[in-house]
Amino acid sequence: MSHNFVAINYITCQKNYQQRFEELFKSRAHAIDRMPGFVNMQVLKPNKDDDDYLIVSFWESEDAFKKWTNSPEFIEGHRRGFEDIKQAIQRGETPPMKSSFKTYEVLAR
Repeated sequence: MSHNFVAINYITCQKNYQQRFEELFKSRAHAIDRMPGFVNMQVLKPNKDDDDYLIVSFWESEDAFKKWTNSPEFIEGHRRGFEDIKQAIQRGETPPMKSSFKTYEVLAR
C-alpha cells in the first residue's frame, strides 16, 4: 500500500503526564487502523524530556486523512486523552498535553 500523504502530530506533555500519555498509546483503541486510506502510524518518543512526542501517520491521500479527523473512529481513538484534558480544565489546571498538526505531501521515497 503506497502512502502519498503524511500527518505529524507534535504532542507536548507536562512531565508528570508523560507516563500516562505513553500508556494511552500502548493500549490504544486501534480505531485508526479501520480507516480507509490509512497505511501506518509511528509514535516517536523524544530522547530529551523537553522535546515533543511525534505521532506520524501515513495515508494514501489527504482526503483519507481528513475523513479520519471527522470520523467516529477519531473520537474513539482520542477519547481518553480528551477526557484527561477536559478534567484538568474543569479543575482549573493547565491541560496535561497539547498538540499541533502539520501535514506533508510525499516528495520522494
